[in-house]
Amino acid sequence: MRVDIVHPGAGELKYEIRGIVDFAQKVEKTGLPIIWENIGDPIAKGEKVPGWIQDIVADAARDSFSYAYSPTKGLIEAREYLSKTRSQETGSELSTDNILFFNGLGDAITKTYTWLNPIARVLGPSPAYPTHSSVEGAHGRSRHLTYDLDPDNGWVPNIEDIENKIKYNPSITALLIINPDNPTGMIYPREILQEFVQIAKDNDLFLIADEIYANLAYDADEFTSLAEIIDGVPAIIMRGLSKEVPWPGSRCGWLEFYNVDADPTFKTYIGSLEEAKMIEVCSTTLPQQVLPKILSDERYKDYVTNRTKQYKAKAKIAAETLGDIEGVQVVEPKGAFYLTVNFREGFLHPDRVLKAANPEAQKLLDNVLAESDIKDLDKSFCYMLLASTGLCTVPLTTGFNSHKPGLRMTLLESDESLFKSHLDTLVKALKNYVTSI
Repeated sequence: MRVDIVHPGAGELKYEIRGIVDFAQKVEKTGLPIIWENIGDPIAKGEKVPGWIQDIVADAARDSFSYAYSPTKGLIEAREYLSKTRSQETGSELSTDNILFFNGLGDAITKTYTWLNPIARVLGPSPAYPTHSSVEGAHGRSRHLTYDLDPDNGWVPNIEDIENKIKYNPSITALLIINPDNPTGMIYPREILQEFVQIAKDNDLFLIADEIYANLAYDADEFTSLAEIIDGVPAIIMRGLSKEVPWPGSRCGWLEFYNVDADPTFKTYIGSLEEAKMIEVCSTTLPQQVLPKILSDERYKDYVTNRTKQYKAKAKIAAETLGDIEGVQVVEPKGAFYLTVNFREGFLHPDRVLKAANPEAQKLLDNVLAESDIKDLDKSFCYMLLASTGLCTVPLTTGFNSHKPGLRMTLLESDESLFKSHLDTLVKALKNYVTSI
């Protein structure tokens, strides 16, 4: 090409959660069944949407209006519902004009970073959810800037580490919080969130809180929405339908803007997000149309509570099952539906191996491990685990921009006996790996 057409940040766009699928599909063709633990899709893992929710969606689909454009910011009925309920829940006023719908949080996250000034960076957690870390890194044309979550302290971040990174990185203009966290399942303690707010005040920053799993906290009293303690700081809170209804295929997420008038630059930035959405016309109408009916239904709260009870029970089982393996660390999740397995120093070794289940799978494994881009030992382990057992997980280093090696799987298997079987498969593989040299 006469001009380099590749964006300078294109190399940061990685999504290992789906990237491992191509290898898994090739292994599957060798006759090894795949256990898909790589992606957080409750429907794909067998969860059934209740009939009453399906009826609400079906009735709306019979309404011709659901096939029309919605207003750019979103249907007024949906925004009025969210404005009222969120204001009541948090004590912070949220106007209908400060809610903006997107085609899923992936769309919202991309717009949030894309329309920041290229020199403005967002400091986010590590391990990091890859949509945030990849798009922010691409925006900044370098690796995503992170603060460490500490597994030895329940994955709670070190505030001093955050303050030092802000001090020595003057380009940092915002802090990202994912609460409950993906991939660790950690819930930010209220006092830690209050320290984030104070840091933002002291350093003239704004805050971003991804709360897509807010209603999947195992103990609702432990979860604090950032809006409850925002105290005048400009902020963006991200919410959506995909995980809690669950309805990932709806691609329905929204941004909530707080204290927009507190800073003129922030106000202009929020206006640019709205203008960017206007260029796309609008987001999908149908999920917005049914949102108030689903979330306000008297059956909804009990339905979500029962789901979180199941995840909590499986989180406990997983922590107990994996907790006694030398070199492996598991912090029991407190929210969402993921399990992070952390590998302590010395567990991973280049001479340790897991043999594939059959010769064809071994050939595929040898080929992929020989590729120059597989440098991280936890990624090698995940590929060996897949070829050996069919268990498809995601490495922490390449999948979640983590400085600590490990893997992430889900808590979504609805059959408890099958879930325990998958854990036993992982335990056996971990032990075989350690004793392979």
